[in-house]
Amino acid sequence: MAEFNTRHDVQFKDDDFVLVQQTARITDTKLATKPTTFFKDALRRFAKNKSSVVAAFILAILIGCAIIVPMVSDANIDKVSTTEGFLAPKLFDAGTGFWDGTRLRKRIVYDTVNEVPALSDRYTPAALKQSIVSITVDPEPTPIDAASVYGQGGVIMFATDAAVSNNDAFLMSQQTTFTPAGGYTFDAVLDSEAGVNESQLGEYTVYFQYGENPEDKLIIRDWSRDYSPIHYDISAALTEAGFQYNTKGRVVFELRSSESGIQYILLKSAVFSTVSGRNKDDLAAISFTDATKMINVSDTKSLSYWSCSGRKGIHNSLIYYCDFVVDTYMLVYGNADTVTYSATEVNNWIENGWCTYDHKVGPSSFVKLDDRCPIDEVVDQQVLSVTKKLASVTGRGWGYHKLGYDEMPRFILGTDVSGFDLFKRAFAGLRTSLVLGFCTFLFCFAFGLIWGSISGYFGGNVDLFMERFCDILGGVPWIVVMTLAILHLGNNFFTFFLALCMTGWMGTAARTRTQFYRFKGREYVLASRTLGSSDMRLILKHILPNSMGTIITSSVLMIPSTIFSEATLAYLNLGLQGVHSFGVMMANNQQYLGLYPNLVIFPAVVMALMMISFNLFGNGLRDAFNPSLKGSE
Repeated sequence: MAEFNTRHDVQFKDDDFVLVQQTARITDTKLATKPTTFFKDALRRFAKNKSSVVAAFILAILIGCAIIVPMVSDANIDKVSTTEGFLAPKLFDAGTGFWDGTRLRKRIVYDTVNEVPALSDRYTPAALKQSIVSITVDPEPTPIDAASVYGQGGVIMFATDAAVSNNDAFLMSQQTTFTPAGGYTFDAVLDSEAGVNESQLGEYTVYFQYGENPEDKLIIRDWSRDYSPIHYDISAALTEAGFQYNTKGRVVFELRSSESGIQYILLKSAVFSTVSGRNKDDLAAISFTDATKMINVSDTKSLSYWSCSGRKGIHNSLIYYCDFVVDTYMLVYGNADTVTYSATEVNNWIENGWCTYDHKVGPSSFVKLDDRCPIDEVVDQQVLSVTKKLASVTGRGWGYHKLGYDEMPRFILGTDVSGFDLFKRAFAGLRTSLVLGFCTFLFCFAFGLIWGSISGYFGGNVDLFMERFCDILGGVPWIVVMTLAILHLGNNFFTFFLALCMTGWMGTAARTRTQFYRFKGREYVLASRTLGSSDMRLILKHILPNSMGTIITSSVLMIPSTIFSEATLAYLNLGLQGVHSFGVMMANNQQYLGLYPNLVIFPAVVMALMMISFNLFGNGLRDAFNPSLKGSE
């Protein structure tokens, strides 16, 4: 212990101390970086966030399209044109196989007579043939149990009615005139192998009924389950029964009911014929060799001239299906059928220099001079009998001329049910929704910022009163507030703005209040208060800038949230009326998602891009406006 307390003497010399900077010039060091402002620094940090920059770029494109597309596009989004409804998206020429305005249709009934798919009656066979890019028809027909004008063959199936016990079924032809000398015969073919269970093939009888009395009949085939062909000489039977003159009668099939279940009889053909009778047309009407065609004779779609007291229908009618690719634009805008135009229209075309025509010479005098003329050739004309002036002409031409286009249009995203251009309508609706979203955001952000700042800064009774007011207002469901506003003020733009602003500011106010409670007790705030700073300076200069990052991040999502809210109301049939709206468009198109997915997919992609981009953009703003990161890399 003593050795640590030993005294040591140290001698210092002048040479031991050297001034290292004695010959160097000492000055202030020049700053390596340029001075900057808070907002310049925030912009620099935002630019370093690549995802936020990409999000801002996407938002700029969407907002730019919402402003520019409705202004520069001349596509129709106001006048309903169902003729142009559901056109496929088209960017390339038809036949390229991608984005070419064609659609693949599967399992469509095939019209074997006209050799085209059986589409709507508004398309003629000629229009369909020129519009089909490719087609594949099933090699074998498909049997169906339904009457179709495009079906063939099959059998007429009639049965006892299961709803009525012990009820016989009758199938009878319409009563017509027969004579013993006419050589009338009846031939019928029954089917026992048409897919019906053998135990359900019932016992039946066939007879020729010639009077109102049920007993006035000539038996053709007595009760049996014999399904062999029937041949009956009506004239010979009438002669044998003693008839000499015209006799009205009809053929009746009667099917006996059974307790074991429904009984069927299947009739493939029934033909009346005569050698010298005068009523051949009547006989042809009540005869049939094709069950499907016979059923389709009647406008009421019943069994034509064969009536039944039980159940009746068609069984195993043969129908062909096909898969084909159709050019939807050629189908609508292609070569139109003959269309009649008034003399006034023709004279206007002549005055405009689009064509020349002399009705005194006739259709051969027509010469087309300009593509704006809607017809390519005149096939007929009507001239007033008294004045000999032209009344109208009938001509052929491209369908797009008739619809007012100078050339065949292209819609890169197709059209909706009303014939509106989906691309233009989507961005026109997005523009309305964005304007609503930005207006709502600006008001709610400003008001919520003021409300939350006052509540969070002053605290105490002021905060208690303001928070209870928010609790009461927030306790009312938003949908109720919106519905009441719409019911009383109408579903217009101002009503939506007012209803969204009534409660939309409370989220921003709550976040602002929380941030003020977080920062108002910090040392730099207390120091500034000690130096005499006013409340306004403390709020605007010290507390609010530090809180702004979190507030902006959450509040910027208010814009897509407003668009979602408007879309939600549109699904409840409370959408904006009188203006194009993104939400109303999506609500109207969602019912066609299965058949025409492009009507929903594109708006959904735009909505998803907006939501993701706003989220990433808000995150970038949060980091950019965070004062604690100022000067950081």
